[in-house]
Amino acid sequence: MSFPKIWINGDLTPVSEARIDPFDHGLLTGDGVFETMIIYGGKAFAVERHWQRLQRSAAVLALDLPARDILQNAIDSVIAANKCNSGRIRVTLTGGPAPLGSEKGDAASTFLVAVADLPKHGPEGDLITVPFRRNEHGALSNHKTISYGENVVALAYAKKQGGTEAIFANTAGSLCEGTGSNIFIVYEGDLITPPVSAGCLPGITRALVLELCEKYDIQVQQRNIPLRALAEASEAFLTSSLREVQPVRTVDGNPLANCPGAIGLRLQDAYRELTVTTCDP
Repeated sequence: MSFPKIWINGDLTPVSEARIDPFDHGLLTGDGVFETMIIYGGKAFAVERHWQRLQRSAAVLALDLPARDILQNAIDSVIAANKCNSGRIRVTLTGGPAPLGSEKGDAASTFLVAVADLPKHGPEGDLITVPFRRNEHGALSNHKTISYGENVVALAYAKKQGGTEAIFANTAGSLCEGTGSNIFIVYEGDLITPPVSAGCLPGITRALVLELCEKYDIQVQQRNIPLRALAEASEAFLTSSLREVQPVRTVDGNPLANCPGAIGLRLQDAYRELTVTTCDP
């Protein structure tokens, strides 16, 4: 599907006429942050939660973030202009034009909002554990920046082996996250997800699922667990805005005992019910 208009620096603009400065610091160094939201019924889901995380990430990179009402207007305008009833919408903020190096420039940030079709995630995920490591001590750990080179490499590695998502350990060898997802596993009878201190992104869907666990009295632990536990799990599922709650079928080509598992299926149903009852949980 064609989406002919985007929002860039305060204006709704045809894609064919949009221009990013070739000296933009986001392009040159990855100095930028972003959020991706899913669109249900012509409305972006969980905008407030994404806004709060965008604020935190922008602060780390000292980026000037437009006001909340400007963000909302940009989101609504792009969805309306493209007549988008379902899909994904991405908000990107970069450092704007700057010198050819790590130092920041004095120009205003670049602010971009665009929509696209949803990716074709299947009902189940096939995971490949990758030999690369997340650095839980890094300056950008836990923040959603546009520095996605490691994710590009890891996902390509996974897909070459027949996977649909790559899974990282951190430098301590503990289970961490996917390239665009958080992970929950049922291991030795316990539902476990890595803590944010493990280096994973504090996902919006992850947070909502944790709240649903509390609501429905599903016991869940946020704790470190070795990467090898993933292959030994009785069930597992991924969470993300675009995957929602996606059961895991295989790990490194080996099937898990249960897919979907009982806990994941219950949370999948609860999450889908949440998305139809509220736009901004």
